[in-house]
Amino acid sequence: MTEPVASANSVELIERSWLDAKATQTLIAALDCAGIVFRFVGGAVRDGLLGRPVADVDVATPARPDLVIKAVEGAGLKAIPTGIAHGTVTAVVERRHFEITTLRRDVETDGRHAVVAFTDDWRQDASRRDFTMNALYADREGTITDFFGGVADAQAGRVRFIGDPEKRIVEDALRILRFFRFHAWYGCGALDSEGLAACTRLAGMIDRLSGERLQIEIFKTLRAPAAAPVWQAMIDAGVMAHAAPALTRVDDLSRLVAIEGELGMAADPLRRLAALTGPLSSESVDALKKRLRLSNRNESHLLSLDRVEDRMPLISSHAFGQAIYGLRADWVWDAAILAHVRSGKPEMAALAALCRFIADWVQPKFPLSGADLQSAGIVPGPDLGRLLTDLERWWVAADFKPDRAACLARLKCI
Repeated sequence: MTEPVASANSVELIERSWLDAKATQTLIAALDCAGIVFRFVGGAVRDGLLGRPVADVDVATPARPDLVIKAVEGAGLKAIPTGIAHGTVTAVVERRHFEITTLRRDVETDGRHAVVAFTDDWRQDASRRDFTMNALYADREGTITDFFGGVADAQAGRVRFIGDPEKRIVEDALRILRFFRFHAWYGCGALDSEGLAACTRLAGMIDRLSGERLQIEIFKTLRAPAAAPVWQAMIDAGVMAHAAPALTRVDDLSRLVAIEGELGMAADPLRRLAALTGPLSSESVDALKKRLRLSNRNESHLLSLDRVEDRMPLISSHAFGQAIYGLRADWVWDAAILAHVRSGKPEMAALAALCRFIADWVQPKFPLSGADLQSAGIVPGPDLGRLLTDLERWWVAADFKPDRAACLARLKCI
C-alpha cells in the first residue's frame, strides 16, 4: 500500500471544529477499533485549510466497503450503503452523515459516468479527482497530505485541474461547469488559462449532461459571491450557449448581487437566475423548466414575478401590506427587487423599507366569511361570492383597519 506523505512544511487546518466535534471523534474511534486506516478528504480539508465553515465531511480509506460497514455497525452506529458499487458507505453519527469511500482508480470513463476499481494507492485516488485543491487529505491531527500542489493553489485562489485539463474534462463533462463554479467561490484574479482554454474547446460536451446536473451546478454557481464575473466568463467561453442560452443579462445580475450585499441578504439562486433572464413569459419559463428540470414550485415562483407587476405602484407608495396581501411575501419581494434591478436605478431606501416590513409581516385575517353574509340575508350563490370579494378588496384598500362591525356596516351600503 502506498502511504500518503505529508506535504512539506506540515501544513495544518485553520478551521478544525468539525474535526474536534464529538461526532467526528466517535467515527474515528469506530474506525480505529477495527484497525481501518483513513484520511479526511476533499471539501472539509480544503475549507478547513482556508478557515472557512465546513459542511460535509468525507473520509477516504483503502479498506473495502464491507469492512467499513462492519466497523461502523460494530461500534453501534448506522451504516448506509449509499454508493456501494463505487465504494461509498454513509456512516450516521449523532445525526451527522459521513461519506466513507474506498480509494479508487478509473477503469473507464465516457464523459458522464466512470467505471472504477478499488485501490490501496493514495496518490492514484488523488489523481482521479478534478482540481488540486480538492485532492487534499488530512489525518486525525489535521495535518494535510498534498500530492499536486493543492495547498498552494487553494491559498492563492487558483482553481487548477490535476494533470491535463482536456483529458480531465473528457472523463467527465460536468467538470467544465465545476471549473467555473469553484472559481466563483474560491478563485482570485483571472481563471487558470489552461483550464479556461480546455473548457472553451470542449464546451459542446455540456450537451451530454442531464438537466438535473445542470441545475445543481448552475444554482451552486449563482449562490457564489463572484457569480456575475464568472457568469460573464462562462458566456465568453461559449459554455452558456450549451448550458442555458437565455441566461445572459449579466449587468442585471451584477446589480442584484450588489443590492443583496447592501441589504445584507442571502444569495438566492432562483432570484439571480430570474435577473439573468429578464422579463419572463410563460413560454420562456417552460423552456427553462425543461432545460434545468426545475420543480413546479420553482416554475410558480418565476411565473409570479410578472404576475405581481400590477402591485409595484403600491410598493412604490409604501403600501406594502396591500401589495403583499394574498401572495407569498418572499415572491413579492423578489418581484420588487428585480423591478428595481431592471430599472438600472434601484432605490435602496425603498427596498430597505420593504425588506424590514416583510421581516415582520403577519398576514391579517379578513373578519367576515360567507356565513356572515348569509346571516345578513344574502342568498348563497355567485352574488354572495362577488360581494365577499368586493368587501375584502375594500378592507385591504383601507389597510386592513376596518373591524368586523365596520365590515358588516359596509355590507349594508353595497
